[in-house]
Amino acid sequence: MSDLFYQKECSSTNDEISQVLLYPDSNFVGLYTFNQTKGRGQYGNTWISTAEQNLAYTVAVKTGSISLSDFMFNYYTAIAVRQYIAILTQNIVKIKWPNDIILTNKKVAGILIEKRKYDGENYFLIGTGINILQEKFDEISNAGSIFTQTGKKHNLQTVVKEFHQFLVEKFKNPTSEIEVLDGFNENLFRKDEISVFEIEGVRQNGIIRKADEHGKIWIEFENGLQSFYHKEIKLLY
Repeated sequence: MSDLFYQKECSSTNDEISQVLLYPDSNFVGLYTFNQTKGRGQYGNTWISTAEQNLAYTVAVKTGSISLSDFMFNYYTAIAVRQYIAILTQNIVKIKWPNDIILTNKKVAGILIEKRKYDGENYFLIGTGINILQEKFDEISNAGSIFTQTGKKHNLQTVVKEFHQFLVEKFKNPTSEIEVLDGFNENLFRKDEISVFEIEGVRQNGIIRKADEHGKIWIEFENGLQSFYHKEIKLLY
């Protein structure tokens, strides 16, 4: 059963989606708000969003519906969100490893995937925050919105309905893990470009070569290739 529910305000769509998983066969159920007060990002980060300008959305998918490994599902979700925003904006959109969505060098969307059990059913909770209409961000922030990056304003209700339908179709028809890995690397932000990284407070130049099936990023430095998990290294803009 695929449904989409709205809350005028909520703390976190990932936390509150359990309220709309109403039936034993609930699957591909979405919850959204334009006023999320306690949004979360990956690894305990916060997701700050201005009310009535951006989208906070979560879709609950039964884990049994997904044949991909957890890492590949994270990649696949990032690919799907990237593709939707690329279609919406008609712009080049990239994935900043592991799952930030970059539009003309600014982060416009983030993804948080969690596993939880409700009424005996195991779910992936796929939370996505998309900055759509917000005009001002912290001067040192790497964040932007679809409006700041394209100059175009989109109707929030239209976006969320199209986005929900788009994601549900993607999750119902996943590609193979090989295709997922290829697609993720094809759209990897700053791949094969010299970039500045920070490792334990030390900055050095390197080149992103690939993301692998175990969730690691491989970076080439002067002394050779090294691999990292998230939070072990930071890409500096």
